[in-house]
Amino acid sequence: MKNIINLIVKDDENGLRVDQFISNKEKDISRTRIKNLILNKKLKINKKTISDPSKKIFTDDYIDLEIPKPKKASLKPFNFKLDIAYEDRDLLVVNKSAGISMHPGAGDYDKTLVNALIHYDSKNLSNIGDELRPGIVHRIDKDTSGLVVIAKNNITHEKLSNQFSKHSIKRVYQTLIWGKLRPQVGKIETLITRSSKNRQLMEVGLTKGKKAITNYKTLEVFENEKIPTFSLIECKLETGRTHQIRVHMSYKGNNILGDKKYKKKFKKIKNINLDLEKMILNLDRQFLHAKVLGFIHPKSGEELEFTSILPQELEKILKSLRKLSK
Repeated sequence: MKNIINLIVKDDENGLRVDQFISNKEKDISRTRIKNLILNKKLKINKKTISDPSKKIFTDDYIDLEIPKPKKASLKPFNFKLDIAYEDRDLLVVNKSAGISMHPGAGDYDKTLVNALIHYDSKNLSNIGDELRPGIVHRIDKDTSGLVVIAKNNITHEKLSNQFSKHSIKRVYQTLIWGKLRPQVGKIETLITRSSKNRQLMEVGLTKGKKAITNYKTLEVFENEKIPTFSLIECKLETGRTHQIRVHMSYKGNNILGDKKYKKKFKKIKNINLDLEKMILNLDRQFLHAKVLGFIHPKSGEELEFTSILPQELEKILKSLRKLSK
């Protein structure tokens, strides 16, 4: 059974964008979802189908937005032990390990976090997003570890999505980069767009793209004549663009250790400690970890904040660098 929202435009709403108008009226539906429904031809203005979210509306226009019944996903369960940091009736906070994708996609259909969630509890996952992404409100990259929040129902999903849209979610990452950032504390503010050379990569755009803001500070610098210079950086996101930290670090000329897509070639360094060299060459992920996740609980209104320690393979590299840079 489908649900249709019926609205009439008043005098003081004349000239608004239709997606903004609906968003103002329907607080429980995220602006992103409204936009996607319009793009999927679920909107009628005065009984005429409209697929442009920026369409202007006028006094006495009749607005009908169809909210289709969510599709049931046909996903295989994956018996994978989830590291659950928190769980209640409405949501889960999972500490994702590196090497597992968030959801099915090209070349990886069965062994993803979504498949593991289906195995864990298939009946309690939101289903208003893409049918291959039940529960998924936001994402971190396959080779990034750390905290993600999963929605167990559609109301929770919408309310968390709204917090992400408003950039009120607290997200802090730790990363190890080549060299030193200058200045050592600062804010990177650019546009980020898809790369024109490689559609799998993102890049800083000069005139097009979405605004991306990363606040960073240097926590430690490791340098002497026997090791390459590295810096341990904390990044606090104001926006959450695809590959944002990886693109911003690359833009500054300080690629993340182990990043295969935005990579810096590891040059043979004379006199380097062999154990450290082996650890660097064998690292099969990027040194990027979603350490802190904070948000307002959609039902209770309570402020929640979770912290995750660095995985062992990353901590081991830091210990070696600390020892060698003394």
